[in-house]
Amino acid sequence: MSDLEPRPSPHLLGGLGAVAPRPALELLPGKTVTLGERMQVRRLLPTLGRRMVGAWAFVDHYGPDDIAGTDGMQVIPHPHTGLQTVSWLLEGSVHHRDSLGSDVSFAPGELALMTAGHGISHSEQSPVDHPRLLQGAQLWVALPDGSRDVAPAFEHHATLPGFEVDGVTATVLMGSLGGATSPGTAYSPLVGVDLALAAGADVEIPLEPGFEHAVLASSGSSVVEGAPVEHGSMLYLGTGRSTLRLSAQAPSRLLLLGGEPFEEQIVMWWNFVGRAGDEVAGFREQWEAGERFGHVEGFEDGERTPAPPMPPVPLKPRGRER
Repeated sequence: MSDLEPRPSPHLLGGLGAVAPRPALELLPGKTVTLGERMQVRRLLPTLGRRMVGAWAFVDHYGPDDIAGTDGMQVIPHPHTGLQTVSWLLEGSVHHRDSLGSDVSFAPGELALMTAGHGISHSEQSPVDHPRLLQGAQLWVALPDGSRDVAPAFEHHATLPGFEVDGVTATVLMGSLGGATSPGTAYSPLVGVDLALAAGADVEIPLEPGFEHAVLASSGSSVVEGAPVEHGSMLYLGTGRSTLRLSAQAPSRLLLLGGEPFEEQIVMWWNFVGRAGDEVAGFREQWEAGERFGHVEGFEDGERTPAPPMPPVPLKPRGRER
């Protein structure tokens, strides 16, 4: 998924200055962003005061949207560098195509994982024949410096591991939890888990205390460590937790995200992750010149997302140090 704001703000991410050195309960304010012609999403990361959770650098949550009689999601080819995209659906279906030749439709419960690395372009669209409802999350993972220039790749995992305990069904998208390990390729220590809570569930799940964590209420409402988390909101949990207490009165879904605090300082602007402003500006120039990012089949020449203008101030990675 692309950041389609006409004048995207540069985000200076990373460093340990913003990492809570202890458990926290911090409700993150999201904002509504228009994606494509009409689709609206809730952007939870980056947000004011909280830019990353581990290596997770971008979280959009959307739906449930009734797309009957519409073309649904329509995000035409756009580029990425230096990151991975993690696509997770609760309802609906999405058709992914990219410059590697990948041509895959995925559904709820399936992981679509794209590693941009050196550079890739892709599109995301609702199939012509699509379900009435669309709901899910689009997430980006910043690649560490030693891996940010890897060859691009796409993975589609139709089945994922997980476990059930006391009214909670866990599906592990990335990393490991509760003895289950995702087949998705990860380049830094992190975790991403879908947690489906049955009505009346009240449970503790294990966490890695060296990670920082957050939970997104992707469907319904839940209570996390005594704090209510309403649909579409995210709760930052800090570090130092070995367990997490969850409960729900009605069926609900949470998306648990976590990872080792990301120590590197990075620049994230539009759809690029780099280490310096000049580098990001170079990525933009290459996209506009038709270089580096390849071509997505199935689109007419020139049918792609134009890069917005660079901001008037230099982009600098100025992550705060602790």
